[in-house]
Amino acid sequence: MPRSKEGFTLIELIVVMMLIGLMTAITVPRFRYALLTDNLKTATRKLAGIVKGLREDAIREHKTLILHFDLDANRFWIDSAGMTEEEQILAREKASSLPKGVRILGVWSKGKDKQVGGETAIRFNKHGYVQQSVIHLGAEDGREFTLELSPFLRRNRGTLLNSSGPSGSFRSSG
Repeated sequence: MPRSKEGFTLIELIVVMMLIGLMTAITVPRFRYALLTDNLKTATRKLAGIVKGLREDAIREHKTLILHFDLDANRFWIDSAGMTEEEQILAREKASSLPKGVRILGVWSKGKDKQVGGETAIRFNKHGYVQQSVIHLGAEDGREFTLELSPFLRRNRGTLLNSSGPSGSFRSSG
């Protein structure tokens, strides 16, 4: 009975599998590094997490919380309506900064003009509602990210903008 020559030998399959494994081992760390070190995405996720946490804290503690921004110093901090003046000063001194290369380009809240300098704030009331607001972040390479806060929905929406237009988005529920 003649033997069929169709198919691959075991050695050929092993060589191909080793090449695929080697290529994967070389490329995966580079993709992972690129995804984890994008300062604009990191800053946006951090702010989205802070907003989500503020809504939850406002409801749980049953008090108004305020997210302050110093646009000139590129810093933000949190205080509440019930804090003493000393506690507010301490909260401001412990303000967080955004990662290197990321700036707060502006903050808009309904009923106010867009703030691009100085200080501004977004209030979260005791029911978790927030002023309709937009936080606009930018990176040194020209990319921009807009984080939109919905007043009644416990959801944030963000859009990443490149020089060519929108390139990605996310939704965060809280």
